Amino acid sequence: MRIAVTGADGFIGSHLVEGLVRSGADVVALAQYNSTGAWGWLEDLPADVLDSVRVVLGDLRDAEVIGQALASAEVVYHLGALIAVPYSFHAPRSYVETNVLGTQNVLDAIRRHGGRLVHTSTSEVYGSAVTVPIAEDHPLQAQSPYAATKIAADKLVESYVAAFDVHAVTIRPFNTFGPRQSARAFIPTVMSQAMTGRTSLSLGSLAPRRDLMFVGDTVAAFQAVGALAADRWNGATLNAGTGTSWPMSRVVDEIARVVGVDLDVVADPSRVRPAAAEVQHLECDSTRLRNATGWQPRVTLREGLETTRDWMADSRRLLSYKPDLYQL
Repeated sequence: MRIAVTGADGFIGSHLVEGLVRSGADVVALAQYNSTGAWGWLEDLPADVLDSVRVVLGDLRDAEVIGQALASAEVVYHLGALIAVPYSFHAPRSYVETNVLGTQNVLDAIRRHGGRLVHTSTSEVYGSAVTVPIAEDHPLQAQSPYAATKIAADKLVESYVAAFDVHAVTIRPFNTFGPRQSARAFIPTVMSQAMTGRTSLSLGSLAPRRDLMFVGDTVAAFQAVGALAADRWNGATLNAGTGTSWPMSRVVDEIARVVGVDLDVVADPSRVRPAAAEVQHLECDSTRLRNATGWQPRVTLREGLETTRDWMADSRRLLSYKPDLYQL
């Protein structure tokens, strides 16, 4: 099968590309254009996998480039987006241009050339939980510019299904972690500080609860959604998560055990979201996805943290996280 992946150079995207290649797919990987020709986390893939991938550098905001890159794909996994919540407070326009207009460009390419879309949403669109666990009919609440742009992108997909008969299904992952996650995320922030000898950590709020799923389980969910019957599931949204939420304070304790150090936390006000913007509780109800595909998460938090620790132990990787800096 000919498959295209936007955001292929990112955290989840690079793992998805690897999983698709190993399943026998012919993959076109769309990565963000840059003047050095770097392929992001795709360069971390094993040589035998990367040799089987056609990498295209471009920009989601460029409709012509997107149209050319997706023209021959039977399935398009759309993961390309700006995703850091704190940075969306500083640069909301760039989130609109990439996440909303970029998604429109992907939809227009599929409308023009055909194929099926697996669109990536996020649990951030739910905001702080009104009911727990969170099912797909939970109210959508934009507590950050990032969440607002993802809601807009989700609604664009919904509208193209209704108005233009585009074939699409939306997957809504909760909080994925694992190797290759960016430095702006909580687990790499804590782990990189702990693994470089710091026992006093600079962190934001530890009260929020998150449903944390290992990236291998997230990739399996993406592939399961991609295999769904196009007609029966056209326009559907499916949550992907473990169904268990962890307070961030407990996650710090788990990381300390995995790394083998004692950690003290120092509150850093610059890392705390505005009070009304903080999503306090995310816990997934993935019943729809499990019933539709038989998918279920298999990796525990402890196992996932150990795998992440082992991957990060490479000194080159560890120092690339710049643990002394707060990454937006």
